[in-house]
Amino acid sequence: MLEGIRVLDLGGIGPGPYASMLLADLGAEVIRVTRTSEPQPVNPVLDRGKKSVCLDLKSPHASPALARLAHYVDAVIEGFRPGVAERLGAGPADLMAANPALVYGRVTGWGQTGPQSQQPGHDLNYIAASGLLSRLGRSGEAPQFPVNLLGDFGGGGMQLALGIVSGLLRAQRTGHGTVVDAAMMDGANHLWSMMFGFEALGMWNDRRGENLLDSGAPFYDVYPTADGGHLGVGCIEPQFFAEFVTTLGIADKLPAPLAELSYRKPEYWPALRELFSAAIAARTTAELAELFDGSDACATVVLSMDEAEAHPHNAQRAFLYRDDAGVRQPAPIPRFADLGETTWSGGRSAADASATEPYRRPAPAAQPGEHTDEVLTAAGFSAEEIARLTSATS
Repeated sequence: MLEGIRVLDLGGIGPGPYASMLLADLGAEVIRVTRTSEPQPVNPVLDRGKKSVCLDLKSPHASPALARLAHYVDAVIEGFRPGVAERLGAGPADLMAANPALVYGRVTGWGQTGPQSQQPGHDLNYIAASGLLSRLGRSGEAPQFPVNLLGDFGGGGMQLALGIVSGLLRAQRTGHGTVVDAAMMDGANHLWSMMFGFEALGMWNDRRGENLLDSGAPFYDVYPTADGGHLGVGCIEPQFFAEFVTTLGIADKLPAPLAELSYRKPEYWPALRELFSAAIAARTTAELAELFDGSDACATVVLSMDEAEAHPHNAQRAFLYRDDAGVRQPAPIPRFADLGETTWSGGRSAADASATEPYRRPAPAAQPGEHTDEVLTAAGFSAEEIARLTSATS
């Protein structure tokens, strides 16, 4: 989808590499700069499908080299603290002067402006200050952060990738680039959009663990099984709720007849939770998996990553794969189909999709500097200039 687009990733951790991985998975040629003065380990998943160039961004040779590379690429990604790229001579004004159509993507925790913009931080700090963390977790317990999914990746990397693709569309239409200011704090809060709407409708309160989707409702929660596993229950709609209690064999034990039960009213939740807990705890995960297999009860055994990889549905869709080195990783997303030819990206037919991977596998992560000569030569650097740049970074 993005074939013919070149992206220069100036490095960083978390959201920047994830955004450039998304772009590489979609077909862009991503050139990842490894800073020899501050080397980062190669991540075999986040760095897949990218080329690697070694440059010392603090070298006096780096700034003019990057300005020349700006002619060669369509977009740049940087994840430095505000002002650092400018001090390196690699800020938007520097590189867009060389290429006015350049899309310059920046990702930070706090944003490019504001009194906290220069403070260090990580995902946890950003979602804490955004108010989002206060909403996550069970009632009566401390807020629970979901690894670094909300700030770094959902709120940061995804937002940055969308901003860059949008900027590229603008540049194609107008010939003018843009600067993308992706703040993880902004993006994480954006993920709460539906609940902001629910608040306005009086359907959500600010007390964590007391609402429909945050473990407050017994019909949208996770329950322990007899053998130490867990069952995820999400029977929100009436038909799914009826299927769940009937399949579990507890329809005759409800606090009111099923046809009359207003199960969405919080006054019924304690009794329903107790009933669900006892019935689920009396069965093993295997028994529950068999019981709910093929049903519309919206009840799913919580699988480990190994179990998820081996699950027949997931295996058929090849949503995970292992590269030649055995590294497990997610397949590229989203998937595309040409409805006229009914083909998936990668050239495989839709009919073959069940038997083979319906996507193109990214190339393995490159070793640091593996493509330095190739990229710089293609960008118009002479052998003498490349020698000077590489000797300065050796």
